[in-house]
Amino acid sequence: MPIAQVNGTEIYYEIHGNAPETIVFSHGLLWSGEMFREQVHHLKNRYTCITYDHRGQGRSADSKTPFDMETLYNDAVALLLHLQCTPCHFVGLSMGGFIAMRLAARRPDLLKSCILMETSADEEPNKFKYTLLNTIVKLFGVKAVTSKVMPIMFGQSFLKDPQKAGLRAEWTDKLEANRKSITRSVEAVIGRRAVFDELKRIQLPVLILVGDEDVATVPEKAERIKSQIPQAKLYRIPAAGHTSTVEAPKEVNRRLDEFLQNL
Repeated sequence: MPIAQVNGTEIYYEIHGNAPETIVFSHGLLWSGEMFREQVHHLKNRYTCITYDHRGQGRSADSKTPFDMETLYNDAVALLLHLQCTPCHFVGLSMGGFIAMRLAARRPDLLKSCILMETSADEEPNKFKYTLLNTIVKLFGVKAVTSKVMPIMFGQSFLKDPQKAGLRAEWTDKLEANRKSITRSVEAVIGRRAVFDELKRIQLPVLILVGDEDVATVPEKAERIKSQIPQAKLYRIPAAGHTSTVEAPKEVNRRLDEFLQNL
């Protein structure tokens, strides 16, 4: 199992393909690098695709102590340097987007471009709601909040489509497989500091994607990021919520192709 010892923790990663240019994928809260499997499958013959799991999530090591978004940013910097894959294209969804924005603003030397998906440059506006859900998870585990979390993570089109019943069941199982220690990752997201003012420093090519049914980081959050990065391209993904890589992979792949080929 490929494990990188970086920044005082063990980070699980996967490398697919062996092309000259590299794309690194950074996943959202409660998931793992697997949420990009359709994108990796689509791109791995043209790019080296690297996915990794944040500390405390997926197959990476649990954290014995609390951590914050700056810790996860430093994990990403250390991993990129460890894998010697810079400069790379960096794709960040939600939590991964929080990291991607920090990288693009602070370490542009590590990146060729930045793709931001279903993310926000602001503090968490739903702190009370998410803290309550997190407390329930601490007491009873993730299964106790499944019915509340799925409509946050996925749009109504996906949740109500009978043809996607099997895919919904698969991702429900993945959600419920989270360890109780996932609560530290949730706390890092809830307590994150805004980076909106840092965005004006970003000079890299930037693509912003947001599901038009996203309720976790609503499309207006994407518009706000765009206002600070005038050169960025922004597109809404139809019939998708907070997890468009799973809900609308063909449209996401089309937008990635268009962006990368025009660089």
